Amino acid sequence: MTQIKFGTDGWRGLIADDFTFDNVRRVAGAIAAYVIKHEDSARGVVIGYDTRFLSDHAARIVAEVIAGAGVPVLLANDYVPTPAVSYNVKKLGAAGGVMVTSSHNPWNWNGVKFKAKFGGSATPEIMKLIEDEMGDGSPTHSHPPRVSGAPGKIEEVDLKPAYVAAISEFANLDLISRANFKFAIDSMFGSGRGVLPKIFDVHGIRYVAIRQEVNPLFPGINPEPILPHVALLQETVVKDKCYAGLVTDGDADRIGAVAEDGSFVDSHKCMSVLLNWLLVRKKWPGDVVRAFNTTGMMDRIAAKYGRKLYETAIGFKYIADLMMEHEILIGGEESGGIGYGRFLPERDGILNALLLANVMAEEGKPLGQLVADLQREFGPHYYGRRDLHISDGMKNDAIRRAADPRTSRLGGYSVLRKENRDGIKIYLDAPTNGNGADPWVLFRASGTEHLLRCYVEAASPELVEEILEAGERFVRQT
Repeated sequence: MTQIKFGTDGWRGLIADDFTFDNVRRVAGAIAAYVIKHEDSARGVVIGYDTRFLSDHAARIVAEVIAGAGVPVLLANDYVPTPAVSYNVKKLGAAGGVMVTSSHNPWNWNGVKFKAKFGGSATPEIMKLIEDEMGDGSPTHSHPPRVSGAPGKIEEVDLKPAYVAAISEFANLDLISRANFKFAIDSMFGSGRGVLPKIFDVHGIRYVAIRQEVNPLFPGINPEPILPHVALLQETVVKDKCYAGLVTDGDADRIGAVAEDGSFVDSHKCMSVLLNWLLVRKKWPGDVVRAFNTTGMMDRIAAKYGRKLYETAIGFKYIADLMMEHEILIGGEESGGIGYGRFLPERDGILNALLLANVMAEEGKPLGQLVADLQREFGPHYYGRRDLHISDGMKNDAIRRAADPRTSRLGGYSVLRKENRDGIKIYLDAPTNGNGADPWVLFRASGTEHLLRCYVEAASPELVEEILEAGERFVRQT
């Protein structure tokens, strides 16, 4: 029997290899058992799905297994963004939510996310309880115990209207309309398709939209809002003379952007622009959270305005944990997931697209100028990442060597210090361009794939590339 292991936000697998209908039933059974044992199962479960191959069929299977255990189900009647599932879970007071998606993974992957009753990524404790329900010999592999004699009702519903109304209230759409900026919108063939265009149509905001159609092959790209997958958006922004490009991933919970000159604006810059605006313009209360692999610029902005900054392990569920324990203004991660304590403990690409447009309208500046302003004020911060598909042996050996105190140099630079919160982060004695922030490289091994990611932040694009090259050489040396 295939071992099913949950990663930072649910379970993912290769379609027809790990992601099979039988395994979907096992996961659904474990979720049903968790809901019956630990939640008010009468509140029901909300289920959505993205545009991937067989996502709608898998969602129907999840619904049938959970309803078969006596738990009522609200099943989306169309492709839906993950944050729309989370919002409806919280709004309706449901016991939890399920989203069939593998987010930004390549076309041949799919998966299942579980959203807790608070409307966000389930905590590590909840994920462990669900995973435990799939232990060998568990009766919940595909036949969970029933909460009652009769099966629960499956009701198909439109999950989008309430969600769209909520995020539309969160941003000043009239102000965006009056600014008369033109935007490029890219849904990357994902389940955010049509949502931003509809909002912009209603409010008379100018835009051009690309990759809104359903194509489960995601031709030519992975639906991840980073380079090189945003190349078409970059071309569109320049060709159509847009003030910014806004892009969401396969299930629309992550954000990426393109500046007016066609240059890519990574999630770190998006987070920093939004944080600075919230502190300067909105003056909303709360502290700041960022994941271990994200930019130090957020530390500097938070410090200037006297806000406490928390650093977490990688995975939005850790940020969600803090959002429920403290008053958190904003929390973000490297992959483009950004959320707000006063809305949901959940990342939301479509909401963040609206808020970036809101910042531009209020400041009267295109996106690239806002980024340049921050670089001048808080010092140059540039970022890069490489995904190294290597054997588990090479992956584990690289992590061991990176952690070894005898590793005192990387490339041409001395090691200043190391941190091991989630992976091994190495700070280097490299040029800082006067901003005082030491360049760093982070090695982090995937727990579910033959993959090691190498992240770098430094004071220039050239230095980022140099350290990435040195990092890859270090990983591959034998």
